[in-house]
Amino acid sequence: MAEAALVLLVALVLDALIGDPDWLWRHLPHPITLIGRLISHFDREFNLEDAAEGTRRRLGILVILLLLAGAIVCGMALAFLFKMLPFGWVPETLLVAVLLAQRSLCQHVLSVARGFHDNGLSGARRAVGMIVGRDPEKLDESGVCRAAIESLAENFSDGVIAPAFWYLLAGLPGLLAYKVLNTADSMVGHRNERHADFGWATARLDDLANLPASRLSALLILLASAPSGWHRIFRSIWQDAPKHRSPNAGWPEAAMGASLGLALAGPRSYGAQQVEDAWMNEKGRQAANPQDIRRAVALCWRSFVILLLLLALIAAGEMLF
Repeated sequence: MAEAALVLLVALVLDALIGDPDWLWRHLPHPITLIGRLISHFDREFNLEDAAEGTRRRLGILVILLLLAGAIVCGMALAFLFKMLPFGWVPETLLVAVLLAQRSLCQHVLSVARGFHDNGLSGARRAVGMIVGRDPEKLDESGVCRAAIESLAENFSDGVIAPAFWYLLAGLPGLLAYKVLNTADSMVGHRNERHADFGWATARLDDLANLPASRLSALLILLASAPSGWHRIFRSIWQDAPKHRSPNAGWPEAAMGASLGLALAGPRSYGAQQVEDAWMNEKGRQAANPQDIRRAVALCWRSFVILLLLLALIAAGEMLF
């Protein structure tokens, strides 16, 4: 695990420094784009609209199992290839860095705060519409800010901690399988007419895969907060996270809300659908502002630094003992 921890440490630092350079992905397809195209193909070919509900569910189970099996085999092949190559840890590190999203996540969330500064509420609505599923035109300033912070908390878990966790636990096969599963969930794991049955297994497996990372994310956010507030934040996480409609999103959101003194989640609208969800840190301030977005991003970066320190300790501990 020491070697994996070192590779992951370097990959996380690379992602934090470079992120996803536009000049590169204008000329090359991003791996997630390729994964998305494959999932779209399976969705078109196997999600048969005239099939019975049970048939669509069975086809969805078959498709996600095939996708995961393919990801694991591909990861094993790449891991073997990199071990055979001199300095094979270099391309492996680059691949891991590409599949992490710390810098791009923070950039997208900060763009909401910049939208307020440059173009007021309309600019912030356009920016937040790029990262959340709810209708930005129905959000006031506080709603836009809370949506951005909630997205940051949830995606810190899904886009950074979860892929890092699965790489550390299972190497490239684990990382690629997680990224395929998480991408599939974002595309077909919805409770709408088309995907409620076909994406049922994908959504359940994604919930399971994100369970450890969501708790770890909450812990990192807690540790990145002022020590004087740890007991209060922990109590808020423990009481509020299980109330969230998602089995995982509530943990980092509750930690983020309690750390910043904000009330997050709660009732919100996704298009025509009204979601009645519990508040995370209900006694916190609902009137979030653009400065709170910047505070949330700073908290996320401090959590990221703690993650790097933990990886360094894992690598150093195994090397020494």
